[in-house]
Amino acid sequence: MGKQKTESGEKVVCQNRKARHLYEIEETFEAGLELKGTEVKSLRQGQGSINEAFAQVKDAEAWIQQFHIPPYEQGNRFNADPIRPRKLLLHRREIDKLGAAVARKGYTLVPLRVYFARGRAKVLLGLARGKKTLDKREDMKRRDQQRDMNRALRDQRR
Repeated sequence: MGKQKTESGEKVVCQNRKARHLYEIEETFEAGLELKGTEVKSLRQGQGSINEAFAQVKDAEAWIQQFHIPPYEQGNRFNADPIRPRKLLLHRREIDKLGAAVARKGYTLVPLRVYFARGRAKVLLGLARGKKTLDKREDMKRRDQQRDMNRALRDQRR
């Protein structure tokens, strides 16, 4: 997926579209990413995948795991491991809040989107709780009903 520009001028590198289907997102946090030079270049080319990524708080630091950034083509020996753990840059009180929330049963930190804002690589983290199958079905039913209502309104205007 190539880069997209959002309304706020952010260049989106990659998104986790399944996260909103699998999890109920209660709160979001914007975090910076500690990257090496060739990783930044690879992300600027629109490469990267957060589909299997997750975040965790370890030793009063936040880390993102399984975030795949492919090696930069012209990077030769300076390329880092594509799925190495990367440090997330957050304020201390945010890290403490996330650590306490994840310690509660059923909560996890899910990366929702990676993007560039004002020249800096950012990741949007969601504090999420897993959905049950029943919840997923209700969401699908609600979406279908909304689509049908929009279709009926559109046909009525014609």
